Amino acid sequence: MPMTSRLPLRRAALAPAILSLLVMAACVDPAAGPTASTAPLPKVDENVYVATMDSGIAIPALPVEKIPETHRRQVVAYKTDQPAGTIIINPATKLLYYVLGNGKAIRYGIAVGKAGFEWSGEAIVADKKPWPRWIPPKEMIARKPELAKFDEVGQPGGPTNPLGARAIYLTSGGRDYGYRIHGTPEWQSIGRNASSGCIRMINQDVLDLYGRVKGGEKVIVLTANGEMPKGLYIPKPPAPKVAAKPAAAKKPAAPAIPAGAIPALTVLPPPSIAGGTAATPAATPATPAAACPRPLVNGVCPPAADGN
Repeated sequence: MPMTSRLPLRRAALAPAILSLLVMAACVDPAAGPTASTAPLPKVDENVYVATMDSGIAIPALPVEKIPETHRRQVVAYKTDQPAGTIIINPATKLLYYVLGNGKAIRYGIAVGKAGFEWSGEAIVADKKPWPRWIPPKEMIARKPELAKFDEVGQPGGPTNPLGARAIYLTSGGRDYGYRIHGTPEWQSIGRNASSGCIRMINQDVLDLYGRVKGGEKVIVLTANGEMPKGLYIPKPPAPKVAAKPAAAKKPAAPAIPAGAIPALTVLPPPSIAGGTAATPAATPATPAAACPRPLVNGVCPPAADGN
């Protein structure tokens, strides 16, 4: 068979393969970079906060009208020199960006650390877990003694667990400082400074981000002013509040004495000294005389005669 006659057959054989590639390409957003996840992207005006079941645990639907439009999951224009797959967190605007590349990113609303708990710098995705067990840090137990029941043993994963449906664990320089990107049942805290340094996300959103990260991705946490960090800043844990000493019991006040219960005092005049002869002091008793060895003469002991 001539070579020219084989070309139509080869083209016919390649047609299904080409068609298959075109169909696969249609499922991937052309804005996605070469290393970004190929998971489906949120569509414009799509409600992504519907109820769902995950590992047998119900995740309730959220009132989307109560979530600010700026903090709903959506694809946005985002210029950065960071590669696709990088996670950039802006505490100033309470937004997390998953970089897609080609000037686009998926934007999620988040909650960040309260005053005194803000951190900034670079980290990497070191691990990720579904419905993780939550073990409160020692510093948190010191601040909230009621959490001591979860010390060491932790709280099992579930709908009321503070880590929500997923947790993405971060390390910086190979060290785990306890920071996580995680879900939360407290979706009303999104858009606020509410955590102890971790990055909170709506459960439906953290499920989406969790499915995109594979591990090892760079995470950049901007400064509180929204600027690129110049190094790693970890705040010093606040000292636990010292319980105030109980106030000393006040002595009961003395009962009021009714008027007239105590008679008024009568002031007496000073004593007067009567005139007259001063009293004669009593005479000192005389020393008794020695017994006279002779007969008394007129009551007096006569002198002894010579020779007697």
